[in-house]
Amino acid sequence: MRKALMVTVEVDPERVESRLAGGELSCPSCPDGVLVRWGFARVRRVVGSADAVRPRRSRCRTCAVTHVLLPVTLLLRRAYVAGLIWAAVVAKAAGAGHRLIGHRLGVPGSTVRGWLRVITGRAEVVRHWFISVAVAAGVDVSIPKATGSGCGDVAAAVGAARSAVAARFGERSVIGAVTSARVAVACSGARLLAPGWPPAPTPGHPTPVDPDVHAVDGSSSRG
Repeated sequence: MRKALMVTVEVDPERVESRLAGGELSCPSCPDGVLVRWGFARVRRVVGSADAVRPRRSRCRTCAVTHVLLPVTLLLRRAYVAGLIWAAVVAKAAGAGHRLIGHRLGVPGSTVRGWLRVITGRAEVVRHWFISVAVAAGVDVSIPKATGSGCGDVAAAVGAARSAVAARFGERSVIGAVTSARVAVACSGARLLAPGWPPAPTPGHPTPVDPDVHAVDGSSSRG
């Protein structure tokens, strides 16, 4: 049974539709596949988004696998916009506790604590992942030194990746405005907080910097 996958795309729905109509979205499941329109995924409410989100669904002409096109403002299985989650990581890197962060962002402290536990629990591998993105995308990249602060190291590595991506593709690339939050989503394939990410390195497999290259298993939202 074919499993529906999720692909990270830009925020502008008109641009997504245009790229689908023009055959510009490649299938991440097969080398020669092209994605075409295939209805929509279910409507979902996301905290921090003014409107309900209804992601476009697509299907590969070649392998027939379907893909949900998730905006780069959202992380997989999370009911909050990525900007809020990233703001919590940055605040933790600056020394704030989860209760204070939650109060500032209007998010339950327990939810913030859960986000931060995931990040700190995998901080070293996440740091290496985004440094690899920075090196792959940039020229003469300045590598931030590890500080021992999990969230601080991740924030610095994503910042380096953001600078490299912006320098290579411009401050307004295919993901729209190049922010640290969007780079964190795009270059993790929306899996920044998902189980099993980052994946184990595969020989000969380059670190992606294009937000369309990652596919991840679709599932329902949570905190």
